[in-house]
Amino acid sequence: MQRKGLDENIEKLKNEMLLMGSQVEESIEQSIEALKNQDIELAEAVLERDDKIDEYELELEEMCTRLIATQQPVAKDLRTIIVISKLATDLERIGDHACNIARMVINIGDEPLLKPLIDIPRMTDIVTRRLKESLKAFVNFDVELAHEIAKEDEEVDVLDEQILRELLTFMIEDPKTIRQAMSLIFISRFLERIGDHATNICERVIYMTTGDWDVSY
Repeated sequence: MQRKGLDENIEKLKNEMLLMGSQVEESIEQSIEALKNQDIELAEAVLERDDKIDEYELELEEMCTRLIATQQPVAKDLRTIIVISKLATDLERIGDHACNIARMVINIGDEPLLKPLIDIPRMTDIVTRRLKESLKAFVNFDVELAHEIAKEDEEVDVLDEQILRELLTFMIEDPKTIRQAMSLIFISRFLERIGDHATNICERVIYMTTGDWDVSY
């Protein structure tokens, strides 16, 4: 009976964590959509959602602590609960980065964009896909997928460096572009950090499944 109760509670934790993940994914996508359309209202909606994401994190941490205290899980069950708590922290920080992007959008306002947006949307597509796949790896205890997604982190880093070089050129050629260029550089950097958190999730999945923190790609 205790085994059944533990399984049900872990399943509930997983479902709550995935709901939190869907909220975070929406925040990322909407923050960049707000940038592309220079939609201040949508950027503000991303900021408003942050409270809900924070509530998910607190609720998950409390549920994890209570479950460890009352049911004393061991081995893989304990690792799963610990990892869910860690994932909640990663997701909350990703939500913070989406909010930071939204703030940069508000900072740019309706000022004409320096150039057509190409690399930032590409980065967004990559990091949101990596986030979704990392959570899929978690749900399915899929170590192979986790390794595969973790390896893709370099692609995001390359785009971030490319965006930085291009925008530095704009700033050198015309100092009037500095304010917007810096906002776009920050947006790129926030997306890069989101990619880092997706990698963190993959590493936690590998630990949860194998019990080994020594992750090599």
